Amino acid sequence: MTTQVKSPRFRLRRSGSAPAAPQPEAPPFSLRTERRAPPPEPTDRDDDLATAFKAPDMLDMADQGGSAKASTAIDAIRAEGLTARQLRMAMRVAQKHGIRPTSAFEAVLMLRQRGIDPFARATMLELVRGDDLPASRALAPRPDTLPPSAMPANPVDEAKDRMARIAAERDKEIKRVQREIAKRRRKRLILLGTRLLVFVSLPTFFAAWYFYMIATPMYATESQFIIQQADAGGGGDLASMLPTPASMGLGGQSEAASVQSFLQSRPAMLRLDSEEGFRAHFQQDRIDYIRRLPADATDEATFKTYKRHVKIGFDPTEGVVRLEVIAASPEDSERFARALIRYAEEHVDMMTLRLRDSQMRDAQQNLEDAQARLIEARLAVVDLQEQSRVFSGEVELSLLSQRLAALEGELMQTRLSLQEMRANIRPNPARLLPLERREAALNAQITQLRGSMTRDGPEGVSLARTQSQLIMAEAEVQTREMMRAQAMQQMESARIEVSRQVRYLALSVEPVAPDEPTYPRRFEYSALSFLIFLGLYLFASMTGAVLREQISG
Repeated sequence: MTTQVKSPRFRLRRSGSAPAAPQPEAPPFSLRTERRAPPPEPTDRDDDLATAFKAPDMLDMADQGGSAKASTAIDAIRAEGLTARQLRMAMRVAQKHGIRPTSAFEAVLMLRQRGIDPFARATMLELVRGDDLPASRALAPRPDTLPPSAMPANPVDEAKDRMARIAAERDKEIKRVQREIAKRRRKRLILLGTRLLVFVSLPTFFAAWYFYMIATPMYATESQFIIQQADAGGGGDLASMLPTPASMGLGGQSEAASVQSFLQSRPAMLRLDSEEGFRAHFQQDRIDYIRRLPADATDEATFKTYKRHVKIGFDPTEGVVRLEVIAASPEDSERFARALIRYAEEHVDMMTLRLRDSQMRDAQQNLEDAQARLIEARLAVVDLQEQSRVFSGEVELSLLSQRLAALEGELMQTRLSLQEMRANIRPNPARLLPLERREAALNAQITQLRGSMTRDGPEGVSLARTQSQLIMAEAEVQTREMMRAQAMQQMESARIEVSRQVRYLALSVEPVAPDEPTYPRRFEYSALSFLIFLGLYLFASMTGAVLREQISG
């Protein structure tokens, strides 16, 4: 195996420096080899040692390449897309090593030719450490950048000594950085603990102290009631036998929601204050300052206290209204609860009172009108009978028909008798003349009776007209009878509907005065205060961090 080994050559002329005396080159010798192993990657610890041996060769290669090769290398570096920060770092590293490039890309090229990575972490630490040193020491040229005449006799030993010093200084710098990091962490932990103490622990302590030591014990009286309605009844079919809210006596949700809104309104508060002394109860001196109402409390302040101490909830699935009244004594709490239940009963009754009165009033008025019209129709029939002197047209017609039949029968007999007498050759005039007069009288009577049935005469109107008037009057009476029956049926239906619309307030849980205070719940409220203060602190911290990040960015 043979390989060629060249002795190191040093640049005789540097850019921006005085020319140095040329050095003779050592005779080269060659060793041949069949396979060459790849050189190991340089480490941060061996950067300076590699620079001592490779820098001259790299500079000679740069000189041999010429300006065209340097331009190509600079273009390749420019194509790498280095950032402005990396280019500024390369300029600072080049100045630290005594290199005076004309541009940042040329600084990167010259540093790489010397075997120095300007973006390595070790290079950055040396650059920071160089900033901490005096200016004269930081700008002092490195031994490997000196001309060959100024190089030490043994550059390998000098490089090893320098690497040992660099390692010692690096360890010292790392320890200093670690101490500074630990110091900053302790400082931050102390500041965090102080902030938590001021913004979380102290407010939580004061809240717990208030709940345990100052807050007045409050007693809560609970009660439940439902809104019922009358059973409407039903038929015998299967649908009427199924259980429904109406058949079970449960009222609609609208009534329960209306009662809930009423009990949470100002009129209920004002009535409770005027009748039971709600405001005076919360103005007592034994109540703590936060819950106590001032002596000149307005209706608005009293209403806020009322809403905090009177809690009403409605369960739509069960139709139950839950009422909780909080007061400073159990007796007052029960008294306020019973008063509010009484107000709710009156409100429920007043909800359908107007509708029930309107329905009953309309049905009663219709029935009275129908009865008055029926009486008028009956009086009209009586007047017509009196005027026409006919009780019934059909009876009168039957009587006239009977009379006509009798007269016609008698007329027929008279005519037969006349025909028999006229059949003689010499009829008796004394007997014939009475028969003829009798025939004429019967004809006249029959004609008169027939005329009285269809024509008006001096004795009155015709029977046909009287019969028509009587029929019309009787029809009017029947119509008024039907209308009166319908009015009576409507009246009964309205009475049933009104009974269905009546609402009742049924208590499922009676208000009973408690024997132990219900509020405040000291532990729960203290824990809740801690969570609230902690959440506010975290929110403020996150907001401040985001704002600082935005400002610094």
